[in-house]
Amino acid sequence: MSTTGAGDGVTERRLHPVTPLRRAWAPVAVIVGWAVHDPDQAQRQLTRLTTTTLLIGLAVLIPAAALYGFLTWWFTHFAVTDAELRIRTGLLFRRTAHIRLERIQAIDVTQPLLARVAGVAKLKLDVIGTAKKDELAFLGAAEARALRAELLARAAGFAPETAHEVGEAPSRHLLRVPPGVLAVSLLLTGATWGTLVAAVAVPTLLWSATHSLWTVLATALPLLGAAGASSVGRFVGEYDWTVAESQDGLRIDHGLLDRAHETVPPGRVQTVRIVEPLLWRRRGWVRVELDVAGSSNSVLLPVAPREIAESVVARVLPGVTVPAELSRPPRRSRWCLPLWWRGHGLAVTDAVFAARRGLLRRSLALVPHAKVQSVRLTQGPWQRTLRVADVRVDTGANKTVTARLRDAEEAAALLSGQAERSRTGRRDALPDRWMA
Repeated sequence: MSTTGAGDGVTERRLHPVTPLRRAWAPVAVIVGWAVHDPDQAQRQLTRLTTTTLLIGLAVLIPAAALYGFLTWWFTHFAVTDAELRIRTGLLFRRTAHIRLERIQAIDVTQPLLARVAGVAKLKLDVIGTAKKDELAFLGAAEARALRAELLARAAGFAPETAHEVGEAPSRHLLRVPPGVLAVSLLLTGATWGTLVAAVAVPTLLWSATHSLWTVLATALPLLGAAGASSVGRFVGEYDWTVAESQDGLRIDHGLLDRAHETVPPGRVQTVRIVEPLLWRRRGWVRVELDVAGSSNSVLLPVAPREIAESVVARVLPGVTVPAELSRPPRRSRWCLPLWWRGHGLAVTDAVFAARRGLLRRSLALVPHAKVQSVRLTQGPWQRTLRVADVRVDTGANKTVTARLRDAEEAAALLSGQAERSRTGRRDALPDRWMA
């Protein structure tokens, strides 16, 4: 990969030379997008073209697309300074992103299928305070991992002259989800069968009512796509799910076609949810999901035995034990939520605020006291009549966990008690540092 010298003496680097092949598709994508948006006009224009005109157009379009890809690659640089990662992009309009190293909370390495064939990888950076990830696409696979290790070392406070020597922190294998277990878990998920039934039943009913092929196709294709995404798509994305433990967090590798190497950053997990679908309970399986501040990482374990899942949760939330018993709302709350009130529960320990919801698909949310940003009590007119109320805690990931239908006096005590527990938790919490 070629390098250039920056004006402030910092060495700038370019992306992998294969990058222009990816970016050259942009002009072609514009034409394809226009054709999809207005297919009738595109078809009329295509019928007017002679073979000679079409060949001339291709002779112009292909070199122009190649030139565009080359120029966008040529004018894209990145550099690592003592305090920031600097990314300069733009062919006509220049854009420079200054990413402070201490604000980097996660760096993921992903390899789409064609990138794996070419031996390159993409770096995606989760930065505090930004909703959209910055990325470097593409770098050589070895270079991407080396750069990731260097950036994490800098973020952890290592000196610039030694950060590149630290390398990637060693990891210890924790578990791997067998493909057979993943496949069975998807077959036992209600959403999979629900979308498949809808994909068959709805088009059949529409055909009986309208006898319009276009109406049936317009309805069936999205439903089939949703059914595929909830079954085959999840299997492909969560295939060979592996979790390992290292000093920079829990590392997750997964993917059949596109491989992803993600990290759950230490100290940034706001909420852990243990999800238990109805058909999984006989086998003792659960799914573990996460809310991480400023990060898109949302799944810790796609499926695992409950005992193993709880041991992994204990590594994400040190010192936290999943409550074994939760208290139900008072029986009079059944008039607010008939039958489904039984699915709600609450437990407050020294470490977490734990709230459960769902009767068929149970979901237990664990919020460490130190991660609670605010706590609220809400009570509608009917709830006031029945002397019950909801207690809501807001986290740093812009998510809310609610303890539904608690006794009004208990809810008032929870409100004041949780505020105090949150202040104490933040005061005693360890700093969020890499490789602590």
